[in-house]
Amino acid sequence: MNQELAEIFYEIADILEMKKVQWKPQAYRKAARSLESLGENVKDIYKEKGFKGLTEIPGVGEGIAKKIVQFIETGKVIELEKLKKKIPEGLADMMKVPGLGAKRALKLYKRLGIKSIKKLEEAAKKHEIQNIETFKEKSEENILKGIEFLKRSKGRVLLGYALPIARYIESQLKTLKEVKKAVSAGSLRRREETIGDIDILIVASNAEPVVKFFTEMPVVERVLAKGKTKAVIITKDDIQVDARIIKPESFGSALQYFTGNKEHNIHLRRLALKKGLKLSEYGLFKGKKQIAGKTEKEVYNKLGMCYIEPELRTDSGEIEAALKKKLPKLVGYDNIKGDFHVHSKWSDGSDSIEEIAKTAKDNGLSYIAICDHAGHLKIAHSLDEKRIEKQGKEIDKINKKLSEIKILKGAEVDIMADGTLSLKNSALKKLDIVIASIHSGFRFPKEKQTERILKAMDNPYVNILGHPTGRLIQRRESYEIDLEKICEKAKERKIALEINANPERFDLNDANVKEAIAKGAKLAIGTDSHSKTHLSFLELGAAIARRGWAEKKDILNCLSLKQLMKFLRKT
Repeated sequence: MNQELAEIFYEIADILEMKKVQWKPQAYRKAARSLESLGENVKDIYKEKGFKGLTEIPGVGEGIAKKIVQFIETGKVIELEKLKKKIPEGLADMMKVPGLGAKRALKLYKRLGIKSIKKLEEAAKKHEIQNIETFKEKSEENILKGIEFLKRSKGRVLLGYALPIARYIESQLKTLKEVKKAVSAGSLRRREETIGDIDILIVASNAEPVVKFFTEMPVVERVLAKGKTKAVIITKDDIQVDARIIKPESFGSALQYFTGNKEHNIHLRRLALKKGLKLSEYGLFKGKKQIAGKTEKEVYNKLGMCYIEPELRTDSGEIEAALKKKLPKLVGYDNIKGDFHVHSKWSDGSDSIEEIAKTAKDNGLSYIAICDHAGHLKIAHSLDEKRIEKQGKEIDKINKKLSEIKILKGAEVDIMADGTLSLKNSALKKLDIVIASIHSGFRFPKEKQTERILKAMDNPYVNILGHPTGRLIQRRESYEIDLEKICEKAKERKIALEINANPERFDLNDANVKEAIAKGAKLAIGTDSHSKTHLSFLELGAAIARRGWAEKKDILNCLSLKQLMKFLRKT
């Protein structure tokens, strides 16, 4: 239900933007982002805490909460139905094409009568769009790329949204006395940025009551299949979940089989054949005799390699490294000591600095950096020099009040079109940590965009380059940059590249992380939290780091406070 509501609010925002309504589109998008990353179903929140519980969700005020209640009770939001009647049918779908936007979609409708993605694609291929003012040949290329991007994203769910649902189902299954194990496999266990469906493998003393329970859980919208040892459901959040009952002696091999991607598994089966063995989901066999299968570790060991962590199972060199016993010792989820990118009520966050710090402390963190927007980003209520100074005094007071957690004074500063920063050095030098980020000018040519970032990185007070490629998963592709040059500059200037752990960003991605490490650049995980509940995204950031073969030494968040302050001062 969360995802359905999020999509409704995104659509309302797009239509309002098309109608040139001020401020409301941002409010709906903020609420949509909160719903996407919420760990609990809004229906359950409403049932337990009522209307007030909904208003406690970051970005959800009374007006939007009423629309959530309306959707829970009727399955629709009347405002969206009304808004759709005021625009040509199909135009709302066009606005979902990355880079097109409401105003440009409306212009194409008025000038060419285009009101569907199909017609948009046809017009772009026929070069009919480049003749319209403000559109160019490059615009047609970007539209076609955006349409392809949209097609690739269809049917995929963000990891940050799917993971809490999978964990909830696992926890419910484990309440049964018959269930000995319940583990999610597949792309979710590999921590891919998006997943197609959820696979849960179960060891149980009696399959029948487990299958019955699974197909009758409150989260179930409909049952697609139900057998003796397997069942498939669609949740109320429109996610397919497959559950399989596995024999104990085959659990390890089944978990390995359903975790690795296709290429990883093919490579392993070929390796087994070369050794005169046969590998399947049922076990590793020599002739008819099973020689491994109870655990994943024994499967890998019998194939002559060390255990391969789930996040690495993509056939990207991990098998060769495992055979040579040269896999990296991946950064652990429990190695993360702090968060470098958190927004408070001072800019566009939902919580006070003290509330954030207490949550960070409860989560076991040693330090946290408040990096509110600073400079010219008006919609984010950016701080100026005076407000930064005032915020610093508040942080000093809270630091004296709280023990076992250190709040760092920071700011997320805009990189302007010419590469300068949106805040004077006189303000930056007073901060513990400075994140420099791009929030506009996404379409600059590769060379100009790269030079812009490199110039910003020459500022002596910059510590972290925020969300370096600017992508939004399923909504906006990365802007064009020379990442190799940026990694080299990061190493030279002792600037960390951010792994932005917000589920919508995952920026840097795993491939970028691997490249940065190869170039000797350091990495900093930041949740980009706009709510204290988002601090849990640190786990997702660690997952990206692990998928990129990162070790403790590569990640700034693994440093002690004393070590960190030394790095930030660039001494």
